[in-house]
Amino acid sequence: MNSEPQALIEALGYRFSRPELLEEALTHRSVSERNNERLEFLGDSILNFVIASELFRLRPQDSEGALSRLRASLVNKESLAEIARQLQLGQWLRLGSGELKSGGRRRDSILSDAVESILGAVYLDGGYEQCRALILRLYSQRLEHLPEASALKDPKTRLQEYLQSTKRGLPSYEVVQVTGKAHNQSFSVKCQIEELGEMTSGTAGSRRRAEQIAAKAMLEKLTGKTQTEETESHD
Repeated sequence: MNSEPQALIEALGYRFSRPELLEEALTHRSVSERNNERLEFLGDSILNFVIASELFRLRPQDSEGALSRLRASLVNKESLAEIARQLQLGQWLRLGSGELKSGGRRRDSILSDAVESILGAVYLDGGYEQCRALILRLYSQRLEHLPEASALKDPKTRLQEYLQSTKRGLPSYEVVQVTGKAHNQSFSVKCQIEELGEMTSGTAGSRRRAEQIAAKAMLEKLTGKTQTEETESHD
């Protein structure tokens, strides 16, 4: 790195005693064999532990399942990418020419991986307490405004629970169409409840997300109520 990313260091509130760790954390695999993948692995593990520990402290009444849903709502690609954008992290990433041309500085997966890599780098540079303090700074607003865990159940789970509560059979899901190239596919899925003669559909960039959209539409159809959209976890 030709010069320290001063603005990023100030945004993080942490100065590295070993700047080479920060350089590695900002280096994508498209640039070098020495890249941020190992640091990402380390940072991901620490992030999950710190957030789990905080949730355990903040929500003493919640069950394991509720805590897991809350953690998934906080530690996911979308949330991490949002944090990366708040840090303006994209401008400091070292990417290969192909990734630069395809908009890698804006891609959620690359941004989220870089945040986890920085956490791993801070852990190696300053230890656990420094890394924990950084995580809590980055997540302060999210931890202060935690939703109720029940609101984080995905639409498929909520639909299943509703049908069970009304003594009806479970829905079936079927992929009816897949379009696009392998790296940019679109899935169309139908959700069907034969007992009721009802069917809805959903289309998205993954089968899982398409099923969730179809389930949400079915739940709204059966209850007549608009269902709150939820935060998605890692596919």
